Amino acid sequence: MDRAQLPLNALRAFEAAARHLNFTRAAIELCVTQGAVSHQVAQLEHRLGTRLFHRLPRGLALTEEGHALVPVLADAFDRVGATLDQYADGRFRETLKVGVVGTFATGWLLPRIEAFNRAHPAIDLRISTNNNRVDLAGEALDFAIRFGNGAWHGTHADPLLAAPMAPVCAPAIAERLTGPADLVHESLLRSYRPDEWALWFAAAGVPVPVLRGPVFDSSALMVSAATAGLGVALVPPAMFARELASEQLVQPFAATIDVGRYWLTRLISRPEHEPMRRFREWLMAQIDAGSALPPE
Repeated sequence: MDRAQLPLNALRAFEAAARHLNFTRAAIELCVTQGAVSHQVAQLEHRLGTRLFHRLPRGLALTEEGHALVPVLADAFDRVGATLDQYADGRFRETLKVGVVGTFATGWLLPRIEAFNRAHPAIDLRISTNNNRVDLAGEALDFAIRFGNGAWHGTHADPLLAAPMAPVCAPAIAERLTGPADLVHESLLRSYRPDEWALWFAAAGVPVPVLRGPVFDSSALMVSAATAGLGVALVPPAMFARELASEQLVQPFAATIDVGRYWLTRLISRPEHEPMRRFREWLMAQIDAGSALPPE
């Protein structure tokens, strides 16, 4: 079939009718008459040489050929719509997809996003959060910001921020702590990385107690529990500067451990396009400048 002769109106009529399985409802969506939709679909069937619908007394049913065509058209129309959306304000906006570990997203990145948007209005930044488990290829991400040692198979990693960990807790709990050994009497909130508390107690020179307390897959959720007075969390204090400044949280002891840092990662097989370069350079500049959080 000649692409220049594609019957776009007929394809649109078929796609709408296939979703509703009803010509009348499709006509209402498309702001045309029921007869127009029926005619367009009949033209498309004639052109393809096959029936796309079974006409039933109460509506429609897709034939096998109709079922095969629906997902192709739905995807095509979605792609066209997404591209046209990039021109919504009269200029083309390029999409940049970034997956971010939740702690870094809420504690560092999100408060600064408005600054990025002002500096790069032509980039449509789309952020998804995760608990440090991410599939760059499967999720079609340009970048992922992760916590760890920087060694992820098939990825290029740029170091961002160090993230030394220390205990934090609600002020009421901090008041009864005179030294690290007192933590043996508290509920120690834990992450899915099981060795962190043991490393911290070793750094503080205190025997490791029997660890008890709930396990969380998100540092942000764990800090919410600590803020509510449910126990002591071991997290990077730099990612919770607002909570510490407002005294919702207290860091009772100075001892810290270094079990990783934050990294900006991308697939080695994915060349860095212009929006990626701009985001990386902006991110590095913000970190190098040690930019403070904007006031609340």
